[in-house]
Amino acid sequence: MIRVLLAEDQHVVRGALVALLGLEEDLEVVAAVESGDAVVPAALLHRPDVAVLDIDMPGALDGLAAAGELRSRLPACRTLMLTAYGKPGHLRRALGARADGFLLKTAPPEELVAAIRAVAGGERVLDPSLAVTAWDLADNPLTPREADVLRLVAEGIDAAEIAGRLFLSAGTVRNYITAIVAKLNARNRVDAVRVAREAGWI
Repeated sequence: MIRVLLAEDQHVVRGALVALLGLEEDLEVVAAVESGDAVVPAALLHRPDVAVLDIDMPGALDGLAAAGELRSRLPACRTLMLTAYGKPGHLRRALGARADGFLLKTAPPEELVAAIRAVAGGERVLDPSLAVTAWDLADNPLTPREADVLRLVAEGIDAAEIAGRLFLSAGTVRNYITAIVAKLNARNRVDAVRVAREAGWI
């Protein structure tokens, strides 16, 4: 019997998935939670073999952050990420979190069931439609310091405060922002944040 933890914030979808997986003789849903924050506590309590995690969930932890936490706290539990969108950034973060599988929510039910079995058996699963995306993932053009600056820009912090936090001059921060916008072919700093987030670079 494969013990499954399911994390999905939409009640109807979560209920449908629990019902679907309950039809399989070799699968048992031992916990179903609605937020990323609830994943690790539920996993430590119920000890699932596979955690099926929606990427976009409310709370301090999204599905990918929960997968990373789960990897360190309960390494025997395998993780299968579900998402409505095949964004390169999501895929990059899933690979970075060492998720064992990545599947689109548009996949047929039998593919989800097969993916759970495969992941439980030690295999890695990638939605076929995302295979090309995996090959096309571009390397991060930002230096670690540029990424630090852009993360603070994303929080709405101005150049003077960023300078204070990173022990730089305001002029140096402005130079970093100019370089970041150019490297990402962005229109401005707001667009640079969008580009970097979608690519999974910040």
